[in-house]
Amino acid sequence: MSANQQPTTAKESASSESAIAFTPTRFHISALIRITLLLLYIALTLPLTFLAQAAHAPISVEWLGVGLALGFLVVYGAVSDRVDLDEEGIRVGYPIWVPPFIRKGWSLPWAKVKALKPRTTGQGGLVYYFVSKSGESYLLPMRVGGFTKLVKLVEIKTGIDTTDIRPLAQPWMYIILLVFTTMLLTVDGWSIYRILNFPFPSVS
Repeated sequence: MSANQQPTTAKESASSESAIAFTPTRFHISALIRITLLLLYIALTLPLTFLAQAAHAPISVEWLGVGLALGFLVVYGAVSDRVDLDEEGIRVGYPIWVPPFIRKGWSLPWAKVKALKPRTTGQGGLVYYFVSKSGESYLLPMRVGGFTKLVKLVEIKTGIDTTDIRPLAQPWMYIILLVFTTMLLTVDGWSIYRILNFPFPSVS
């Protein structure tokens, strides 16, 4: 490097990279997270209709089943994030059948991104928000598969240093939850077997 040549800053480097053709990219919530949360819901609710019927609970088993099925759809919709990045900006959306009162999408042009600000969650974790030039905040999707690639693309398009940004939860946390969920499903299976083969005595 010559004496008159100035070192390239991170922002200048990102700006030069952003000039390169940007391929639109879509990210989905991590498969590990989605499967774990859906299985957890099933594990927590699967025995309820069997227990209600066996215990002669004063509630319609059919309506209970309908409610649990609707609950599953709500959870499935909530973990169906779709994050799209292209030359214009970033968009977070959900399937068309997911109503806005369950999960609402948003979009933000790169030109309006002012900063990425960290915030501490109630559980002690760290999340990041896009702050627009108008002062609005948008949560950076932190549970998507390929998170490292996502933040790198954000850095390329905005010039914001994302080196220290990490996913909200590490994969091993969900692996542990998945193991315990599988154990709970095993207990559910044993409980349902007992209910079907050894019914509760009728209450006179």
